[in-house]
Amino acid sequence: MSKVTILVPALNEERALPRTLACLRKLNPPADEILLVDGGSEDATKQLAIEGGITVLSSPKRGRGPQINFGVLQASGDIICVLHADSILPVDAVDEIRKAMANSRLSLASFTPRIAGPSGTRWGSTVHNWLKTWYIPLLLRPWLFFKGVRLLFGDHAMFFRRDQFLEVGGCDEEVVVMEEADLCIKLARFGHTQMIPRWVWTSDRRIAAWGRWRANWIYVKVGMMWAMGARKRLADHYPDIR
Repeated sequence: MSKVTILVPALNEERALPRTLACLRKLNPPADEILLVDGGSEDATKQLAIEGGITVLSSPKRGRGPQINFGVLQASGDIICVLHADSILPVDAVDEIRKAMANSRLSLASFTPRIAGPSGTRWGSTVHNWLKTWYIPLLLRPWLFFKGVRLLFGDHAMFFRRDQFLEVGGCDEEVVVMEEADLCIKLARFGHTQMIPRWVWTSDRRIAAWGRWRANWIYVKVGMMWAMGARKRLADHYPDIR
């Protein structure tokens, strides 16, 4: 049976992390390994993870791509699930991951994100998040779309085989935003990508901070810039809200 590692890249996530740690403790069956890869937090992120029984790694380089790469190198699992620190997996996530990756023609998969906050689910943004996994590759990478490749993103809780991730060189560390979309393109050589029909609950904190319309405009703008090759400038258009 494949070993599953859940990898949480984190930076100054003391506010979001307690709910995520509580979800990880409830997983049934449990993950074989849980790693929090810290990018140099200046708050209680690392202490909370240690107190929660999670193995904490300190990445030598800050940034989600470098932190994911470092964590995958240290991981012992055959399958890696990258979970954002503000996202909540279903209780049977480990079984669902193993079931999906038993398909050798699948190179990368994710859960279906449901964007929610104290006021409930943001259905408009949730539906748009689902639609863009289809329309972005259809419009901008049609040859991959018709091979079955969908562009998945970090808040989807993506999962993949460790050996294939290492074979393609992992995440591009120069890409600060949309590094997961790049990974979809890289892993397409091994098979198709897909979302499985199970929710991963992800925080609406960006939408709350930016406003609904501005948030969706930022998502579209950053996606178009990524597609047109302006990848090193993406962070300038994606404000940090922590």
